[in-house]
Amino acid sequence: MIGIIDYGLGNISAFLNVYKRLNIEAAVVRNADELGGADKLLLPGVGAFDHAMELLETSGMRVALDELVLQRKVPVLGICVGMQILARGSDEGQAAGLGWIDGSVKGFKSLGQDLLLPHMGWNDVTPVGGARLFAGLEGDARFYFLHSFYFDCEREQDIAAVSRYGIDFSCAVHADNIYGVQFHPEKSHHFGAQLLKNFAEL
Repeated sequence: MIGIIDYGLGNISAFLNVYKRLNIEAAVVRNADELGGADKLLLPGVGAFDHAMELLETSGMRVALDELVLQRKVPVLGICVGMQILARGSDEGQAAGLGWIDGSVKGFKSLGQDLLLPHMGWNDVTPVGGARLFAGLEGDARFYFLHSFYFDCEREQDIAAVSRYGIDFSCAVHADNIYGVQFHPEKSHHFGAQLLKNFAEL
């Protein structure tokens, strides 16, 4: 069962609808007890980094999540801000992230380029190194983005896919059982459905 973590951020119903169409069991989890019934975890999020971490900390699920993901190796997929909080921290705020993947979140504004922000709309995504999350999406994958910050990996091997906006940036990350995507698969039509299906089948 895919547990979709509801800590107050993210379009939970959209993910439920995708998995319902795919005939894959998924349910909303809102507390530590419910987390334990999931085989895999989806960590969505929209908005600001610090706000996301504050809500997650006050949800009562943080300690259980650390145990499930880091000790029991339950697969987890962070999405948008849910991906960014996998990092140690962000230029956007002061809060510490989960620190599950080595890296930090940087702002496109810091590049000093004349980029319209946020980066919004459809963009090409290129998988790196045969990432299993992108099975069947190696050729022409396009996903929907809405963000002003990107994940800067400390280790090149943690980059699962790249996209380009001013620079080539990490739009997906992967370390062991931990996955993250900056784009919105729930808004990315058949590309997003395929990615969410791939995660369910890992």
